[in-house]
Amino acid sequence: MKTQQDIKLVIGAGEYYNNPGWLHTQEEELNLLNKEEWEEKFEPESVSAILAEHVWEHLTYEEGQTAAKICYAFLKPGGYIRCAVPDGYFPDEAYQEMVQIGGPGPKDHPAVSHKIVHTYKTLSKMFETAGFQVELLEYCDVSGSFHQNEWDGKDGVIFRSKRYDPRNQGERIKFPSLIVDAIKHKKTEEIILERDRI
Repeated sequence: MKTQQDIKLVIGAGEYYNNPGWLHTQEEELNLLNKEEWEEKFEPESVSAILAEHVWEHLTYEEGQTAAKICYAFLKPGGYIRCAVPDGYFPDEAYQEMVQIGGPGPKDHPAVSHKIVHTYKTLSKMFETAGFQVELLEYCDVSGSFHQNEWDGKDGVIFRSKRYDPRNQGERIKFPSLIVDAIKHKKTEEIILERDRI
């Protein structure tokens, strides 16, 4: 795995294989909190992109920061994490009950292991404290209004989104995600080289 040229990685892929050509992993193959597992598989600053669809809500805020720092170490400068989680500001009682910490009830429900319900504020702060610059792609604001900025599926498809989820087509969104790109800053010398090429 260490010899791959352009590594694009899906963390906790589950049943979603929406990103052909990306390396799809499950928790038992690559744990976000286990730096040694990352070191066995990847060189530092060797990964171009990481996609995590509904993964970070299974980590506490502190665990999320730790995972973000580990990812930061293995991302190339200019690389990014495309992260989607349930949106704590989405104004729908049934949705919030379903995504709540500890889940809605049955032990086999995927939300049973939810440890946090992020808003764009908490998710942005978490990635920023790990060194990332955050761009909001889809999110609800404090008043519950939904916002969508332009983003390209070629950079990583998030199925549970306004853009791709059939449940969200039409006038009313039924299952949104809070989606961000957390981008690792390029090194100063790389920025200078890019500027000189223009």
